[in-house]
Amino acid sequence: MLHGKNILLVISGSIAAYKALELARLLRKAGATAHAVLTAGGARFVTKEALAGITGQRVHDDLWAAEAEIGHIRLARLPDAVVVAPASADLLAKMAHGLADDLASTVLLATRAPVLVAPAMNPAMWEHPATRANLAALRARGVAVVGPGEGAMAEPESGPGRLSEPAEIFTAIAALLAPAGPLVGRHAVVTSGPTHEPIDPVRYIANRSSGKQGHAIAGALAALGARVTLVSGPVVQPDPRGVTVVRVETAREMLAACEAALPADIAVMAAAVADWRVAREADQKLKKQPGAAAPTLEMALNPDILATVSAHAQRPRLVVGFAAETETVVQHAVAKRARKGCDWIVANDVSGDVMGGDANAVHLVTAAGVEDWPRMPKADVAARLAQRIAEDMA
Repeated sequence: MLHGKNILLVISGSIAAYKALELARLLRKAGATAHAVLTAGGARFVTKEALAGITGQRVHDDLWAAEAEIGHIRLARLPDAVVVAPASADLLAKMAHGLADDLASTVLLATRAPVLVAPAMNPAMWEHPATRANLAALRARGVAVVGPGEGAMAEPESGPGRLSEPAEIFTAIAALLAPAGPLVGRHAVVTSGPTHEPIDPVRYIANRSSGKQGHAIAGALAALGARVTLVSGPVVQPDPRGVTVVRVETAREMLAACEAALPADIAVMAAAVADWRVAREADQKLKKQPGAAAPTLEMALNPDILATVSAHAQRPRLVVGFAAETETVVQHAVAKRARKGCDWIVANDVSGDVMGGDANAVHLVTAAGVEDWPRMPKADVAARLAQRIAEDMA
C-alpha cells in the first residue's frame, strides 16, 4: 500500500526519538521512500548519520541550508504524507499557532500533504489544557493523531504520553494514505498535453495544448480513489498527487503507452494528439540554402488513439474522448463520438484562450444527449467530469 510513496518524517525532541529509526526501516521495507527533517531537539537523541544510513536519503536539519539547496517549499511539496514522530509539546504548539521559526515548523506550515502526529511527552505536559487545546485545533484542521500510549517514562513517572510503537505508527500512515472514494478499485487511463512529431533533430510539429485540463482530470479521478495512469506528452505541469505518470513525445509512443496500461475501467483521452507526422524524419538538421525554395514535407497520418482504444480487445467500460473545435463545436463532437466509437465526448471551443488558459466551457456529449456546462476553472471541469464518471461507474 505504501510502495512508491514519499513519506517525510519530522523528528522532534524526545527521548523516544530512537523509535523513528525503526519506523524509517519499516517504511523502506514497505517500498516507501522515507525523507527526514530533524529538529534541534531531535538531534539531541538521534544523529543525521543514523537516519541517513537507514533511509538512504539526505537528512535535512537547517532552514537556511535547505533554502540554498532545494527550498523548504519544494521539500513541503515532495511527500505524500508528513509524519511527526515523535511530536513534542513544543512542536505541536508551533503547528497549532502557525509558527515557522525552523525547518520543521516551516515545512509543516507550507505542506499540502496529509499530516500525522505521534505525540510523546511527560504525562503532565500531555494533560495540560494548552496541549489539549493545541491537539483539538490540529484535529479540527484535519491533522491525524496516533497515540500516545500509557506506560513508564524516562522520568520515574508513568501515565499517558508514551510514543506509540513504530508498527502502530506505520499502520496509521497506511490508513492515512489508504484510497477512499467511489472509484476505489477502478483503474483509469488519462492522456494529456500535446504530442511532438519530429521533423528533424531540432524541429517538430506540435500544438498549443498545455496539459492543464488532462492533468486536472487525472488528479480529480485519483482524488475519488481511482488508480490513475497518466500518459502525458511534453508539458510543464506538475505531476498530480497519487498518479502514475508515463511521459511520451509522439502519438505513436502515446498509443503504445495507452495499450500497455490496459486493462482499465476508464479511459479519458484528453491529449491534443497531432493528426499528422512527417513521413520521413530527417537524420540531420534541415538547412536553409540561399536562394533555395523551402523544403516540401511529406505528411503521414498518425494513429487514431481514441478510435483504437474504443475498439480494443481490452476496451475500458467507459471511454471518454475530447473534441477541440473552432466552429460548430457540438455538431462536430456528435459526429466524432459516432465515428470514434467512444461513449462520451467532451467538446470545447478552442478558438479563444482555452489552450494554455485556466478556464474552459465544455459540452458533454453522451448517448442521452448534450449537456452544456458553464465556463469554469479547468480544475472544476475536471472535478465535475470525475464525479459524472463515478456516477456512471456506480
